[in-house]
Amino acid sequence: MSEAPMARRDSPERAPLVLAALIVVAGVANLNLSVANVALPSIGKAFDSSQTTLNLVAVGYSLGLAASVLYLGAVGDRYGRKLMLLLGIVLSVPACLLAAFAWDDWVLVVARILGGLSAGMAYPTTLALIAALWFGPGRTRSIALWSALGGAIAALGPLVAGWLLQHFWWGSVFLITLPLAVVALVMAWVLVPSHVNESSEPVDNLGGILSVVLVAALVLSINFAPVPGKGALVAGLGLIAVAATVAFVWRQRRAANPLYDLDIASRRVFWVAACAGIIVFGSLMGAMFISQQYLQNVVGYDTVEAGAAFLPAVVFMVLVAPRSAKLVEARGARTTLLTGYVFLFLGFVSMLLLWEENTPYWQIALAYACLGIGVGLAGTPASHSLTGSVPVHRAGMASGTADLQRDLGGAIMQSLFGALLTAGYASSFSQAIAASPSGKQASSDVQSELTKSFASAEQIAQQHPTYADQITAAARTAFLQGDDWAYAAGACAVLIGAALVFLAFPRHEAEKELLRRYEAEDAAV
Repeated sequence: MSEAPMARRDSPERAPLVLAALIVVAGVANLNLSVANVALPSIGKAFDSSQTTLNLVAVGYSLGLAASVLYLGAVGDRYGRKLMLLLGIVLSVPACLLAAFAWDDWVLVVARILGGLSAGMAYPTTLALIAALWFGPGRTRSIALWSALGGAIAALGPLVAGWLLQHFWWGSVFLITLPLAVVALVMAWVLVPSHVNESSEPVDNLGGILSVVLVAALVLSINFAPVPGKGALVAGLGLIAVAATVAFVWRQRRAANPLYDLDIASRRVFWVAACAGIIVFGSLMGAMFISQQYLQNVVGYDTVEAGAAFLPAVVFMVLVAPRSAKLVEARGARTTLLTGYVFLFLGFVSMLLLWEENTPYWQIALAYACLGIGVGLAGTPASHSLTGSVPVHRAGMASGTADLQRDLGGAIMQSLFGALLTAGYASSFSQAIAASPSGKQASSDVQSELTKSFASAEQIAQQHPTYADQITAAARTAFLQGDDWAYAAGACAVLIGAALVFLAFPRHEAEKELLRRYEAEDAAV
């Protein structure tokens, strides 16, 4: 049972200020999510990190957020969304400090996961509050602004981080969000209302723990899959993920107050939108992760240039998102999602076919612009369909799923892209070593370092100046093969998502009828 809802209003008092506060809070989480990408080459040089460890640094934040978001969303529904909002912002401060001053790359991974957990408290709450406070077209517009500005803040992270890397040490990028966190804390404390349409049902703690284990095991198994000698670990993590999934479903079917209502999740508008959003937001995060390394390692951009290169995606996300909200209202979520998928596909095809060692910037900007348009169009309907198909006291479940779209999608796609980059890079460099007459003279340790990551190959090049040009050229070629594997996988994922939406998501009138039926069913409970 839920508490009696307040009198129905289309929006809260001081609605623009409340929405601004929620977007700033979401901005703290989004900015922390993206700042590591541009610093990965610098981190790799500082710690002589393997590509797998760099993948974990990049994905650690998404891992912590994705693993905790369902559980913490339910806790917020029960014990207070505003409380979770404030706790998440406060916890982000020590997480950022630990990351900035990490003395080892594995400490940095732990700090990133801790930061993700802090975001798991705050970030899902922002969308849950939008779902609880706004209704009708106002909710659609608010979600569009939340999605676009949140994505834009995340995309601006590499630009600011790039500037800091030119003037300070690599850890400075993790301090960017501290001033924003202070502003977010004050705004949330003063402006965000408390206890709006929250649940009085007890939290399914066992289900929450199982959801954490499920997501963490899945993401880690993908990350370690391409690492030589880690087959047993990958198999073990895979088995844990499968077992946790079975146990989670069993628990949710039998719990008196399930953490994740599978009856609601089986609604067509809900589950198709959830799957579609995972690919949409995962594509953005995966492309940012790979492309920032490509721009610095292969094209030779400095950190500021690499961060600034992403600006077309930011601009188009912000410009397109409000029009996406209008398109959702006029033509439905299905049409809007499919249009977004077309541009996402064009973005990945541009990366795959046009991005080489001497690619001019206009071709880089073209791919980023397509990604920005695609996410700007598809992000709003993916989130709107979730919040519109659940009862308001279950807003935490919808917002948790919407966050999983970003965070699980980002974690899976970054892990998948990183695994393909690692495998493609190692394969290409191994072939180059085997084909080179001087390669046979290299010791097994040197060969292992060369195939470990681009940063390690650069270290070897500095130690062997006679072969430096040859080593660097081979590393660039190997990186291009690895990132081509990743971009091809991204294009395939987008095609799969588009096929799912085309075949399974209802057309506009059918969608409106389903949403009316869901609302009637929920009101009768």
